Order: sequence, then structure tokens, then C-alpha cells
Amino acid sequence: MIPESTYHFSAPLWLYQGQGAWHFITLPHDVAARIRTVYTRPRRGWGSIRVAVTIGATRWKTSIFPERATQSFLLPIKAEVRRKEALEVGQEVPVALTILE
Repeated sequence: MIPESTYHFSAPLWLYQGQGAWHFITLPHDVAARIRTVYTRPRRGWGSIRVAVTIGATRWKTSIFPERATQSFLLPIKAEVRRKEALEVGQEVPVALTILE
């Protein structure tokens, strides 16, 4: 069992330039390092970790994914959340992220 940990940070929203037009937030390096320290159990597919995320008034469950290029994790931001919270590419987004089991 892992301890429940919530991380608060702000980071820019960006658009993946490949197929699919996915939007992501890259977790700050200090947050990614703390998550790696806390979450030591085997990861799910693609190395993902289940999380609950709050942006503004919107809360949902998703997964974060490790990314080699930045040595961090990527948080996908679905269209419904972007619409509800009026998020745009390049905008600095305040995030509350809780690691789930």
C-alpha cells in the first residue's frame, strides 16, 4: 500500500504535434522526483500511475505516463476538461494531483 500523496503545481498546457492532437501537462521535475520516491510498486501499462486530478472546479481520474525526453511524467488533459476550464495551449495551469492505488 502506498501513502496517499497530493501534489500542487502549475505548468503549461501543450499540444502533442503527432497524430491525435493530445494535450498534456509535463509535471515539474521536483514533483516527478517525489512521485518516483513515493510510488515504488510495479506500474501499470506503459509505466503509468493512476491519479486523481483537480483543475479549477473539475476533478477526474486518469493516469500519468513517464516520458524519457524530459525525465518527468505527462498528464493528459482531455477535451472536456479543457472546455470546462477554458484552457488554452501555453496557459500556465494550476493542478492538484493525487496518487491513487
